[in-house]
Amino acid sequence: EYHHDIHHKEYVDNGNNLLKGTGWENKTLEEIILGTYDAKSIAQNGIFNNISQLWNHNQFWEMMGTSGKNIPSHVESRIKDSFGSVEKFKEESCAAGDGQFGSGWCWLVLDTDGCLKITNADNGVNPLCFNQVALLGCDVLEHSYYFDFRNKRPVYLANFLEKLVNWENVAERLGSK
Repeated sequence: EYHHDIHHKEYVDNGNNLLKGTGWENKTLEEIILGTYDAKSIAQNGIFNNISQLWNHNQFWEMMGTSGKNIPSHVESRIKDSFGSVEKFKEESCAAGDGQFGSGWCWLVLDTDGCLKITNADNGVNPLCFNQVALLGCDVLEHSYYFDFRNKRPVYLANFLEKLVNWENVAERLGSK
């Protein structure tokens, strides 16, 4: 509730205020992200940061559920093909999330070459910025886990992968790709 009702709401409110009077007002979140992302800029502009974090969080809530260990067979097969095993995938995901300095995300993506990959990115940068399909993402900034896990990011990540992934949502995102 704290994560959604405070942090997510800030991205909505800040993004809406920043969009007023700009050419981005009637665009989709995806159009705004792609139009305002600057790969050369360490500090992204306010519109990108807020809208991208809004998009990331919208995805995050959909990617969470209580399906736990029930990974649809075609998703499990793709994970095993890409990482060797589901456990190896989880290890690599946890390492990517734990290795992300400060604010950011770790992602399972369908890359442009058709392969599944684990990535991480600073702040609000997300797979859209690299023409990838976001299959599963996890917010690794401490506001997402501080209350429940204190500063134990690896424990939070393991718990997320073991208990909170909506694998049906991941399956829908992967589709027949």
